[in-house]
Amino acid sequence: MYLYLVVLTIASTVGLQTWTTLFNNFAVDIAGLDGDRVGLIQSVREIPGFLALLAIFIIRILKEHRLSALSIIILGGGIAVTGLFPSFIGLIFTTLLMSFGFHYFETTNMSLTLQYFKESESPWVFGKLRSLAAASSIVVGLFIFLTSSFLNFSQLYLIVGVSIMAAAVWGFTQNPASGDIIPQRKKMILRSKYWLYYFLTFMAGARRQLFIAFSVLLMVQKFKYSVQEVTILFVINNTINYFLSPIIGKAIIRFGERKVLSIEYFSLIFIFVGYALTGSKLTVAVLYILDHIFFNFAIAIRTYFQKVGDPKDIAPTMAVGFTINHIAAVFLPAIGGLLWIVDYRIPFIGGSVMALVSLLAVQKIKIKKQKYM
Repeated sequence: MYLYLVVLTIASTVGLQTWTTLFNNFAVDIAGLDGDRVGLIQSVREIPGFLALLAIFIIRILKEHRLSALSIIILGGGIAVTGLFPSFIGLIFTTLLMSFGFHYFETTNMSLTLQYFKESESPWVFGKLRSLAAASSIVVGLFIFLTSSFLNFSQLYLIVGVSIMAAAVWGFTQNPASGDIIPQRKKMILRSKYWLYYFLTFMAGARRQLFIAFSVLLMVQKFKYSVQEVTILFVINNTINYFLSPIIGKAIIRFGERKVLSIEYFSLIFIFVGYALTGSKLTVAVLYILDHIFFNFAIAIRTYFQKVGDPKDIAPTMAVGFTINHIAAVFLPAIGGLLWIVDYRIPFIGGSVMALVSLLAVQKIKIKKQKYM
């Protein structure tokens, strides 16, 4: 299962990194879109995440690891055709297709990791998967940097998309499932005793959307970053995270979820304020890297649930949690895009306030030694 998740995680990351690296320049320079329409597309991109709870019903007829591979092939297909539709409507269509694949893989990826690895192992596995994802992002970044001068957007999207689909085909030939794993409840579950997990998941989703939708847009529109400059930043960022991600996983094991998440949210208060106030092209790059580092701390929310939740609830709760994570994602980028038109600082000040609320909530984390039976 570890090898299976490694290969598909790399494929998923290659797709997301390509989309993230090229999207803002493709949308602004080729499709001619402004902040409001970019924000709306970012909101549309999160609709599949909002519908992630439907995975509960899909795994009734399709094994969870098979759904992972199917999700990757959909992701690859969406990436492959993105360059063929350089318009607002076209980007909505290809973004939805890509996003369904990415979000359903992420749902099953979280679930399978928590099912197949013990509490003392899962933070390290999550960290290692993120480290390998960062390494693959570096390769993608170098590929785009070296080829963007002679390959157009359509060609770049097609090459990457077909490669992702090839990895999914490999996944369909594998059978990593084990009969020793605790059977999962295959229905929607919403329990009051998991309220803190739900709330932290919701807030993490809101914070993530501000990061994805507006940090790179800030660099492209205000500081005039080119595709090559954005790519270089991504390579530097992922090089740092390649080394730090396993360390973050080990830190969760050693210090616990509450301390790690407290550090994350305390730091984010100042990072979002920095986005709003900086006038330096270099400073915004440093803030982006710090933002991304602390984003990796969010794996502690998942391992927190593993420690307090019923083992039979993992798959349905990860699916429901992913939907909760994307409630804000459906409307926040669109609203943020409209506020961006008024003043680009407003979305970032809002992010600082959300980080403060999350910091207060995280203090309620209490891990009991015995799990629910």
